[in-house]
Amino acid sequence: MKKKGILLLLCLKVMAGYAQQQWPLYPDSIPNATGVADEERRRADPVVDTLVDHVSRPTLTIYRPPAGKANGAAVIICPGGGYHVLCIKMEGEKVAKAFAQMGVTAFVLKYRLPNRHTMREPSIGPLQDAQQAIKTVRQQAAQWQIDPHRIGLMGFSAGGHVAATAGTHFDQALINNPDGISLRPDFLLLVYPVISCTDSVGHIGCRNNLLGATPTAAQIKWFSNELQVTNKTPPAWLVHAGDDTVVLVRNSLLFYEALQRNKVAAAIHLYEKGEHGFLGKPPFEEWFGRCAYWMQEGGWLGAVK
Repeated sequence: MKKKGILLLLCLKVMAGYAQQQWPLYPDSIPNATGVADEERRRADPVVDTLVDHVSRPTLTIYRPPAGKANGAAVIICPGGGYHVLCIKMEGEKVAKAFAQMGVTAFVLKYRLPNRHTMREPSIGPLQDAQQAIKTVRQQAAQWQIDPHRIGLMGFSAGGHVAATAGTHFDQALINNPDGISLRPDFLLLVYPVISCTDSVGHIGCRNNLLGATPTAAQIKWFSNELQVTNKTPPAWLVHAGDDTVVLVRNSLLFYEALQRNKVAAAIHLYEKGEHGFLGKPPFEEWFGRCAYWMQEGGWLGAVK
């Protein structure tokens, strides 16, 4: 615990009213890792600003609300990128800052990207990192003034698949969890998410990157989250564009329908246009405002502490 406390104080920065900290996701060894050298790259991209690839050393970065604005809620954000890159700014840092402004303590999860060079079992690496992030935030909730029962998981595109998988497989711990800390997110926020791994609905590029070119029927079913929903699945908010040709809107619809069948609280917002990534339409303030409204109505925001 002492070692973990030291790690949490690494890399402290104060910028534009945010207290920002980044630290290694795992305090000791990284599970499922082969131990190869770090080959991570961060590069500029004209469309989505910044991309990170070859991630094998996962990190968690906290964005704290300005003094006096914290309301006890927390959201862990999983950027998208097809399981081969991470759109770390547009679908991570930008969103984290917006949450912090509204009093939510936000975390950007830089999760491992499936790669047989860096992991023994590439398919479970991203889920392990999501579970570890939930465990870490719940463990440190008191220190960060977070309600341990108001911790949400947000995901964009392939990051939405990470989040939905964590929300449907929380009862199977793939990390070391001797204290039995709950790995269930309290709510899910899914933005143009990949949900399914089936041939007819899923994003085959994501599936190939995660499961390889010849996945088994059992793998496809286990990672098709519309087939894994139960009445214990967390409440969820989804948003998608009907003209998305990259990740079909059917992904969100199937997950929403499964939540409805299992009587799980859920909301879905569909835009006629927006394609994949919502690059300019609908505006960020439009869809993010609807997300914030759902959180408020669901009681996730609570009172300022």
